[in-house]
Amino acid sequence: MENVHKQARASTVKAKKLSEKKKDMISGYLYVAPFFIVFGIIGLYPAIFSIVLAFQKWNGLGEMEFVGMNNFVIVLQDPLFWKSLYNTVLMGLMGTAPQLIVGIILAYFLNMAVIRFTNFFRVTIFMPYITSMVAVALVFGVFFSSNESALANYVIGWFGFDPVSWKTSEWGAKIAISLMVFWRWVGYNTIIYLAGLQSIPKDLYEAATIDGANKVQQFFHITIPLLKPFIVLTVFMSTVGALQLFAEPTVFLGSSAFSRDEAMTVVMYLYRDAFNLGSFGTASATAVLLLIIIVGAAALNTWLTSGAGSKKRGAKS
Repeated sequence: MENVHKQARASTVKAKKLSEKKKDMISGYLYVAPFFIVFGIIGLYPAIFSIVLAFQKWNGLGEMEFVGMNNFVIVLQDPLFWKSLYNTVLMGLMGTAPQLIVGIILAYFLNMAVIRFTNFFRVTIFMPYITSMVAVALVFGVFFSSNESALANYVIGWFGFDPVSWKTSEWGAKIAISLMVFWRWVGYNTIIYLAGLQSIPKDLYEAATIDGANKVQQFFHITIPLLKPFIVLTVFMSTVGALQLFAEPTVFLGSSAFSRDEAMTVVMYLYRDAFNLGSFGTASATAVLLLIIIVGAAALNTWLTSGAGSKKRGAKS
């Protein structure tokens, strides 16, 4: 009888433990459930619906009609799509590549102990990132006005250049928008690099100084290699952001942003198809193509900046 009671108690204790584990597991799922529910509603469902819609003909109101790959064919045969892709890549390179280089240099100087008022400069550099796009558009709209007396035309006049119609000329719009992207995001990357620099032990620089290395040698042989994870992160984020360029050209060009092709980006192209022309099928096909391009470009840039190629060459040798 005693053995029976012991076994019963043991089974009861075991059942209580199992029930407590189940309660903990259920409570854990309940804590994380709101995130997955919101993500499913505003993130996952629209993405899946967009992929399905890429194979449909739909104007947003009537019934969908399955058209297979016809939407992709229409987009890929449209010269305006390739023009928008060219604009996106070009303005992405002009706006993001310089900001990564300048960001590293600014972070390096801000991390130096000899610089006074570093906190003030850090806040000042980061301010454009948190500035409203409306304010940015107003400032750059005045700076790059087509008038001969505009500040940009006044500056280039010092070098003997004629006034530029910044919002209507091919290269004028690209340069103005690229400068807007650079101005807005260089502070963001600078702060990331500054955080990376502050994680590098000072002992390494002291040891390099004792060994006779100057500041330039320390920068290229200590700072850059140890900053590589942060460089990979910023290159990845900048690549994705550059290929999704939409806000800057839209607010800068205003009402004429979707009627001309000087600075039309891929996202502007799909927005025009969906909401101006009512062709949600081709817009979704463009979104799918853009996703493929972003994944490929981000993977390539990450591979290049992480030094995968040099590792392979070193392994073979």
